[in-house]
Amino acid sequence: MIQFLRQLLFEDFWLKLLSLVLSVLIWLTVKMAIRTEVTPDIGLAGTAISEQTFHNIPVRVVFTAAEARNVRVNPPEVQVTVRAEPRTLQQLHARDIRAEVDLSGIAAARSLHKEIDITLPPGVTRIKTVPADVEVIVLSQR
Repeated sequence: MIQFLRQLLFEDFWLKLLSLVLSVLIWLTVKMAIRTEVTPDIGLAGTAISEQTFHNIPVRVVFTAAEARNVRVNPPEVQVTVRAEPRTLQQLHARDIRAEVDLSGIAAARSLHKEIDITLPPGVTRIKTVPADVEVIVLSQR
């Protein structure tokens, strides 16, 4: 029994000690973050985070050149709410936000609803898109 306990404690002793130190550091970091109340509204560096809503962002339809066709999306524009540092939001314009619907590989469809893909600059996070998807209406082949 003593041999078993000795082997349990002292075999790979340095790895066990390193694991203990790392776990204590992680625990202290989490405890400090909870105590200082790091929330999504305050970044890890202590900077404020703001939200802004952009209206009338046009929805672009993406497909390959071989699949070119007349397509209409309903609604043709969406509203996108984003979150970023105030300085980043001041420099952000509606033209920097891209709303796209990918129709690659879709030959024909009726009452097709597709999710909108939102592309944003670095440092900007999408909160919500209204509406989240659009109805795609294929008018005719070109």
